[in-house]
Amino acid sequence: MTETSVPGLEAILLVGGQGTRLRPLTLGTPKPLLPTAGVPFLAHQLARARSFGVRRIVFATSYKAAMFEPVFGDGAEFGLSLEYMTEETPLGTGGAIRNAAEGLTAAPTDPVLVLNGDILSGHDIGDQVRTHLARNAAVTLHLTEVDDPTRFGCVPTDDDGRVTAFLEKTSNPVTNRINAGCYVFTRSVIDRIPRDEVVSVERETFPGLIESGELVLGYHDRTYWLDVGTPAAFVQGSRDLVLGRLASPALPGPTGDHLALDGADVSPEAKVNNGSAVGSRAVVEAGAVVSGSVLSDECVVEAGATVTDSVLGRGARVCSGAVVRDAVIGDGAVVGPGNELQAGIRVWPGVRLPACAVRWSSDI
Repeated sequence: MTETSVPGLEAILLVGGQGTRLRPLTLGTPKPLLPTAGVPFLAHQLARARSFGVRRIVFATSYKAAMFEPVFGDGAEFGLSLEYMTEETPLGTGGAIRNAAEGLTAAPTDPVLVLNGDILSGHDIGDQVRTHLARNAAVTLHLTEVDDPTRFGCVPTDDDGRVTAFLEKTSNPVTNRINAGCYVFTRSVIDRIPRDEVVSVERETFPGLIESGELVLGYHDRTYWLDVGTPAAFVQGSRDLVLGRLASPALPGPTGDHLALDGADVSPEAKVNNGSAVGSRAVVEAGAVVSGSVLSDECVVEAGATVTDSVLGRGARVCSGAVVRDAVIGDGAVVGPGNELQAGIRVWPGVRLPACAVRWSSDI
């Protein structure tokens, strides 16, 4: 347990999104279950949450909701108690939180941690909760700084840390601080969100609290933070975990230049590095090069093939001489000899690209 843990803390984990930016990987698997540094992405969040004193988590599910419980069960493997609440129709962030709150046991004055299921963060959750309690805030938001805030909504604060507004994306942002997707709510504030209605906490709940004069607090830091919603960011997150740039108790092996799961067959004459993760029963043949990539279970990289900064879905195959760079190859897809796929191209599940001398890229 960390020095700033909060024993007995309950949490809601928002995992209902469709993950459209990560298609075709998410056509068959919800984004939070995609293999990330050798385990489902959520395993990293669950392990970190427990390290900060969380003992009970309610999953707010919607898209492919039935797939979560078979993976995580009752949570005993993580030292947690897990509950699953499903939205029959998507309710937005606020509606999802309100729906999941039916599974909480927290009292009205207790803090409740709310986590987005697509964020990797190294910030001190325990300190965020303690700050929330010390200031008696309605909500305390984790804020992070980004180089290009024009891609995000900005969250300005005053000198005392009070959030003063939620601003939509703009070409002239007033701050580079953005909503980092981790909230601490006072339970009674969640209970005031309308039930069974589509509600956005960013556009409705938080601005409404600010307007009414309640304390919405910003908890700002500069630790590691990454939204893994795009293929490039997903690859980066897995790579950073394998390389040890972000610590995770769920990592299934020591940090290093690559991670190969039990049952993976990596030839000693292959070159696998730069934080690559190789799934169970995957094969990397002699002479193949795999750099900074995620290879899902049962995929094959044949002799002489090159895979760089890419994701291979379950059972995908990259044939001899093919080059895959900055690309996503769906489950069971085959990239035939002579193909060169790069610059964000995506191959849908089951597609077979025949041997070809043409080089494919996103701007062809």
